[in-house]
Amino acid sequence: MGRLGWPVSALGYGMWGLANWSGTDRDAVDAALEEAVAAGVTFFDTAWGYGRGASERVLGQIVRAHPARRLFTATKLPPKNLQWPSRREYTLDDCFPADHIREYAEKSLENLGLPRVDLLQFHVWEDGWARDERWQRAMDDLRREGLIGAVGVSVNRWEPTNCLETLRTGLVDAVQVIYNIFDQSPADELFSVCQQLGVAVIARVPFDEGSLAGQVHADSVFPEGDFRRIYFGPENLGPTAQRVEALRAALPDDAVLPEVALRFCFSHPAVSTVIPGMRRPAHVRANVNAVARGALAPEQLALLRMHRWDRTPTAWSL
Repeated sequence: MGRLGWPVSALGYGMWGLANWSGTDRDAVDAALEEAVAAGVTFFDTAWGYGRGASERVLGQIVRAHPARRLFTATKLPPKNLQWPSRREYTLDDCFPADHIREYAEKSLENLGLPRVDLLQFHVWEDGWARDERWQRAMDDLRREGLIGAVGVSVNRWEPTNCLETLRTGLVDAVQVIYNIFDQSPADELFSVCQQLGVAVIARVPFDEGSLAGQVHADSVFPEGDFRRIYFGPENLGPTAQRVEALRAALPDDAVLPEVALRFCFSHPAVSTVIPGMRRPAHVRANVNAVARGALAPEQLALLRMHRWDRTPTAWSL
């Protein structure tokens, strides 16, 4: 984990799907978490916004059940205005005033049932806030009190450079960013800055919310309340399905799309850990096996880079 030096697993565990996706079975989730711990997964990422603390409570339970294992915990502060993603016109007072930072850090710790969280992240971010000393003091206070171990920012979708000035303050230890076969822009500039500064990179959404895992098709329909119903709306579903089919056609016949997608992410040397959602034990086993196969060969990466899809934030790209 960059300058933090934490020995985290290349495969982490993203816990959004435990609270904001349909078809989630709690017994299967518990079994998947146990399988992950047994397989050596040591990094778990959640947020207060994932079910208003529900996912944090699940994480706390698995950590407390394994006191002899060093499991690294990460959660995220929700913006005060509860708007995802942030917008340029939002101020720090709109999203992260100091009293709000303190309040939700304490709420997250209560949900987790732990005395401290290893990594506390801002769930949205604007680089215009970088030099504002109010968030800096609030996070420093939490760290000095031993309530958090490190500070992170989770970058808005398709805005990987919207944190570079923040990273250069030297006060942020980790950045979480969407990085996958389609969304490759973090490799243009962000990753090199992180490597220079020793900032850890947490790669999220390695499967593009399921499309790169083969779970989304041109006729897919998701229930009300499921985030994917918004993300894979009319503007995005058709183009995504077309690009997935083009990618499949370019891969060798024996290639397994989800495995290739995951290996692409951790093949970049800047990436510390990749955090797919894993709601069933079978997901854990497949992803553990993918990581065990190691990084992709240069010629494989060159082929996948041809499937880059540059996009800009929209109303549906939360």
